[in-house]
Amino acid sequence: METLQGIIDVLDTIIWDYFLMYALLAVGLFFTIYLGFPQFRRFGRAWKQTFGGLFSKDKKEDDGGVSSFSALAVAVAAQVGTGNIAGVATAIMAGGPGAIFWMWISAIFGMGTIFAEAVLAQKYRGRNTRGELVGGPAYYISRGLGETGFAKFLAGFFSIAIIFALGLVGNMVQSNSISQAVYNAAGGRIPLFVFGIIIAILAALVFMGGLERIANFATLVVPFMAVVYLIFGLIIVFKYRANIGTVFGDIFTGAFNPKAIYGGALGIMVRKVVQIGVARGLFSNEAGMGSTPHAHAVANVDHPAEQGLTAIVGVFVDTIIVCTFTALIILLTGANFEGLNGAAVTQKGFEIAFGHAGVVLLAIALSFFAFTTIIGWYYFAESNIFYLFGDKGILPFQILVIA
Repeated sequence: METLQGIIDVLDTIIWDYFLMYALLAVGLFFTIYLGFPQFRRFGRAWKQTFGGLFSKDKKEDDGGVSSFSALAVAVAAQVGTGNIAGVATAIMAGGPGAIFWMWISAIFGMGTIFAEAVLAQKYRGRNTRGELVGGPAYYISRGLGETGFAKFLAGFFSIAIIFALGLVGNMVQSNSISQAVYNAAGGRIPLFVFGIIIAILAALVFMGGLERIANFATLVVPFMAVVYLIFGLIIVFKYRANIGTVFGDIFTGAFNPKAIYGGALGIMVRKVVQIGVARGLFSNEAGMGSTPHAHAVANVDHPAEQGLTAIVGVFVDTIIVCTFTALIILLTGANFEGLNGAAVTQKGFEIAFGHAGVVLLAIALSFFAFTTIIGWYYFAESNIFYLFGDKGILPFQILVIA
């Protein structure tokens, strides 16, 4: 087992430290420049595209698809998860406050990447046998590259990888995060497996209803959970507003001179801070991962670029807003000096601000974040199950995910 872990660690270092991080940033920079900086030039239009027709009675309908906002809600359901709570805390503990700056930079370039992903997903989408729109990287890789043997190999490899990474392994991580958070908040009085069973039942009730039920669930729950979390975040920011200047000073100073914050005691170099910040940013907003295009593919819009602009808003909400609030909660309350790690750091920030009620509040927030991610990630994986096996693979996969 130790040998296997050693091999995985070596591969992780080679693939991530020396290739993937730089490749993702380079792709984001390329699309940002090639497409004319859409995240800046079209930022206002992106918000109008996303929220302008939200309350309009004249909604664009199409059997098998969903509204642009509903597609975004499914995407954000997947994006806003444990990475926004535990991932941000991990970044701060490993790379200091400066990691947050590089998390923002990764998000800015990631907006260029996700714009391209959403446009491609719209352009090369199709329909399943139930008449529902379906799409994602497997579809635009195979079709966009001309249905060649190599294109089909790449599409198949992607499908298998994302089925395991999100639909199976990723959702076990999310389920465990919910169970552990509620278990701790309840004082350990209820066995962990009980929470697992409850999560499995609730998830099954949602995703076995197909795209329409998944979209309706995300549209209802995602805005609510985000707003509630941000309200409590604003309360903490206001309560500790005297520390705001110091915190932002530490973020910008730590981004380029981490030793000025820690005095070199932790041996943190700028390269390490950049690496940690970029990693947490990409893990949180999923730009370049190829996950959220599955949601953006099913939006009913007049032009693919419209959904590309909506996708930009998703990254902004996830990283620039939600992740930033988590960082402020941790840094303003000083929770990063308590010797903890992961979600426990953010939980400590809530506890410092609200007492034990804060522990319960964060457990509830984490549960919502992680549960919606389970639903979103399931849908992304299901799209690839259909790509590989058609309808006959859906029910066995649902049973496997529930288990």
